Amino acid sequence: MADKRDYYEVLGVDKGADDAALKKAYRVLAKKYHPDMNPGDAEAEKKFKEASEAYAVLSDSEKRRQYDQFGHAAFDGGAGGGGGFGGFDFNGADFSDIFGDIFGDMFGGGGRRGGRASNGPMKGANIRKSVRITFEEAVFGCEKEIEVIMKDPCTTCNGTGAKPGTSPETCPKCGGKGQVVYTSQSFFGTVQNVQTCPNCHGSGKIIKEKCASCAGTGYTSSKKKIQVKIPKGIDNGQSVRIREKGEPGVNGGPRGDLLVEVNVSRHPIFQRQDVHIFSTAPITFAQAALGADIRIKTVDGEVIYTVKPGTKTDTKVRLKGKGVPSLRNSEVRGDHYVTLVIQTPDKLSAEAKEALRRFDEVSGNSLHSADPKTAESETKSTKGKKKGFMDKVKEAFDE
Repeated sequence: MADKRDYYEVLGVDKGADDAALKKAYRVLAKKYHPDMNPGDAEAEKKFKEASEAYAVLSDSEKRRQYDQFGHAAFDGGAGGGGGFGGFDFNGADFSDIFGDIFGDMFGGGGRRGGRASNGPMKGANIRKSVRITFEEAVFGCEKEIEVIMKDPCTTCNGTGAKPGTSPETCPKCGGKGQVVYTSQSFFGTVQNVQTCPNCHGSGKIIKEKCASCAGTGYTSSKKKIQVKIPKGIDNGQSVRIREKGEPGVNGGPRGDLLVEVNVSRHPIFQRQDVHIFSTAPITFAQAALGADIRIKTVDGEVIYTVKPGTKTDTKVRLKGKGVPSLRNSEVRGDHYVTLVIQTPDKLSAEAKEALRRFDEVSGNSLHSADPKTAESETKSTKGKKKGFMDKVKEAFDE
């Protein structure tokens, strides 16, 4: 037993933990390591069995008392227990209660108490649709009309699904509970799985004579146009929820919701990141060198920006408050960041070319830096310089 971990350590609780704390700790571990959630993972299965063993002991007051007094030796196989995981006897543990109460949601939900049925009021399923909008519509918000196929209670049978003059009958398979219990034997003993009744699909009722108008479904379908208000600042992939425009509820439950996913078209100039907008703006060499007023496009229209003399390419400009409104507060907007890019002209007149040559001559003569005459003059200018170490070595070898 020396290689076994302490049961309290396995569940991550202290020795004074009450039943509720034990159950909560085991629930977390059981969900995390259950074999159905980790198929083929031997390590997860081992941890699941370890947690199950710890909970089976500590949740039983008599076994817990023995464990607190004698430790793992209280359940040593040599003492007559035998079998189970690591010497512990699982045959005496009622795991059906553990799985039915704690782990029931993974087996169809409901537990083994038998008093809870699934045929109570239930909210209807959500409907999902998508709508495409422009970049500007995402920034400033808009309204869109979409077409949805919606179900409404059948007026012929008043939503019962039964032929007029008849009524739904109690399901003989589940007795009107909407659930059936399947009992199976496992490594841990008897396990009861509660599942939705396949005969009545959880309603607890079956229809022998179906309504001709709705084919027994209790609903009729029709196309409806719904106005969707798209809020300012919505981003690509986000959804707008419209309450109770989804599928009808079950047994008097409320309708589900309509979830409209927004797909934002790409903009040829602007890019978005959170609430900020990014773009580039071309400027000429003259504008960059001398400074000038330029027009920059924003989602609010063109703005005038003064370029400073000597501006370099890839200079970043911040236009405060010209970004995207926040979804939480539409009065708060992000910024627009503009990268200034100097454009090189690819078509110049003869006069413009001559002007550039004259400019180059007075600003460094870069156009002729590789000419032979220029190179020769640079060589002559270095003759008067002090000889270096390698020059002296070369002279020594020449001698």
